[in-house]
Amino acid sequence: MATIDDLINKIEDPSLRARLAEQVRVLTERKEFGLVFQDHTPEAIEVPGLAPRRDDIVRRRGDTGRVNHTVRSVSGHSATIVELDEFGGVAGEQFKAGIDELVLVKDFGQPIYAGLKSLGRTERGGDKPSHLVIQGENYYALETLMYTHENKVDVIYIDPPYNTGSADWIYNDRFVDGQDAYRHSKWLSFMQRRLKHAKRLLKATGVIIIAIDDNEQARLKLLCDQVLGAQNFVANVVWNGGRKNDSRFVSVGHDYMLIYAQSVESLNAANLRWREPRPGLVDIREAAARSWATSGGDVATATLSMKLWIANLPAGHAAKENNRFYEFEDDGRVFRKRDVSWPGGGGPTYDVLHPITGLPVRLPSRGWIFSKPERMQEEIDAGRIMWGADHTEFINRKTYLDEGEMVVPTSVFERKRTSSTKYLEAILGSKDFPFPKDVDVVGRWVNLVSAENSDAIVLDFFAGTGTTAEAVMRLNAQDGGRRQAILVTNNEVGAKAAAALSKAGALPGDPAWEAEGVFQKVTRPRLETVVTGIRGDGSTFSDGLSENIEFLELTYEDPDLIQLGQSFTAIAPLLWVKAGATGSVIVAAPESGWAINSDGSYGVLFDVKHSADFTADARRNAPTLRHAFIITNQESAYKQIVSSLPAQSRSFSATRLYGDYLRTFEINGKD
Repeated sequence: MATIDDLINKIEDPSLRARLAEQVRVLTERKEFGLVFQDHTPEAIEVPGLAPRRDDIVRRRGDTGRVNHTVRSVSGHSATIVELDEFGGVAGEQFKAGIDELVLVKDFGQPIYAGLKSLGRTERGGDKPSHLVIQGENYYALETLMYTHENKVDVIYIDPPYNTGSADWIYNDRFVDGQDAYRHSKWLSFMQRRLKHAKRLLKATGVIIIAIDDNEQARLKLLCDQVLGAQNFVANVVWNGGRKNDSRFVSVGHDYMLIYAQSVESLNAANLRWREPRPGLVDIREAAARSWATSGGDVATATLSMKLWIANLPAGHAAKENNRFYEFEDDGRVFRKRDVSWPGGGGPTYDVLHPITGLPVRLPSRGWIFSKPERMQEEIDAGRIMWGADHTEFINRKTYLDEGEMVVPTSVFERKRTSSTKYLEAILGSKDFPFPKDVDVVGRWVNLVSAENSDAIVLDFFAGTGTTAEAVMRLNAQDGGRRQAILVTNNEVGAKAAAALSKAGALPGDPAWEAEGVFQKVTRPRLETVVTGIRGDGSTFSDGLSENIEFLELTYEDPDLIQLGQSFTAIAPLLWVKAGATGSVIVAAPESGWAINSDGSYGVLFDVKHSADFTADARRNAPTLRHAFIITNQESAYKQIVSSLPAQSRSFSATRLYGDYLRTFEINGKD
């Protein structure tokens, strides 16, 4: 629609222009069911690092108007370019510009040949897989991860821009604010492309959690139904983060977490159930023990003490979700009263006799919760039924605190958001990022939806401050797990900071500009501090964590150079990531013509003439070898070498380079 409106406005005949505008208005006002939005294509970004060629689209560095130009010719260090209008037509005279003044522009439909460049690592985790923190545009990063992690990710947790209208996100290299009439359809187009890739990365039993608020929740739910499948919807979890007393009408303090499975059918087939310890269980147990001890074994006194403890819990305390566990048995065992009626009504009816009067007790209007009298008798015999004084009163049943400690998570929970802001400030010593994710909330839900899988791979491609990685590392510290977090974040500079930098003469790519980006200023320092325990200023934050982190930058490579073998260093980290991100990275071809990395997890055969030596060493590393990369353009040679490798477990795989690498991105370059 945005394009149609612009084209109509270019019609010089006012009568024809008005008639066409009216017909378009009638068409757009027709009611359609489901989610209807204008598909804003193409989406494009600036791609630094690649020299422009003839017919490429470029922009001038620092051009705030983002005007596109086409390259007519390249000679030495300069290019002849001509300005284009918004529809791709020539809009001016050609002129020369220095190559270093230009930046390449790519539409998302075009193939991109990506690499990874190491920016450094932090190692404290021994042989654990490294957590990966990738600085780059998340759409292309997801395409890159398609090469390394398709159908491998257990959990995706993302907190995308909420599209509040406050210039809080970028589309086509421009901040989108509340004055943009197409901000909702742009946001949906933006999300749709990324969700399609996310679905392909998930395992069959994988789950995606998307944090969102009222600005886009309703539209996002419909979009997820389309992309992920309505049949795979699991829950719309409500997080109540506290009151807002300055609201004019209603205090809206909640956000949402939309949860979808890659396949609910696969979750059921795997017999997976999401359970967690009863919220606040440790605190409730401790309070109950104190109440019983101080009461001297008096049931009434202990019960009153427990009620007072619950009443004085602060808002958002986890134990509030179980605030009915306050009654005591004679032996100090804690329980709560439960209803005995059938949920929703229409339950079975039969006589339940009072133990004193011998007459049937009052029947709940909804019927009994147990379908057969024999099941009710089991509860009576176990002493779980609470009788009234006589048969005229309703009965209840007991649920004990020490039974059923693992419970189903509820779709509504409370937790104040201010704690996460204060926590990040304590790590960084600044308030540069005021609304970070809550590390405890992320950790809780990641652990839940992964069914406590201690080897889970967790992806966050709107990583922000790096909370998801810290949450995963904390889970590992709790149970000795080897979970791996993969984070993707750009180095975006906020709108206000960008304006100030531009005013000072700085351009994107300049050190002063990049130093203010979220990756350099927040994400990396935060995670380095959490793992090492030492802040950037040398002060102590904590004892640190036993984890490894690799910081990477997404690069854009020349496919001709890759085919010629001149850019192996650019894709070397990709191979390491594909093989599991353990041990050392094979960064270059040795004189031997082949290499296996330090922990024997993967190997690269650079020259097929040395295949015998390579396969012999592969046999020696058979217990640990997970991946072999064979560089050859001959399919027959590749198959012969793979057949010579030792018998491997199901986790082993082999890949032919470079053809496999290029073919992957030629396919993934399209939605």
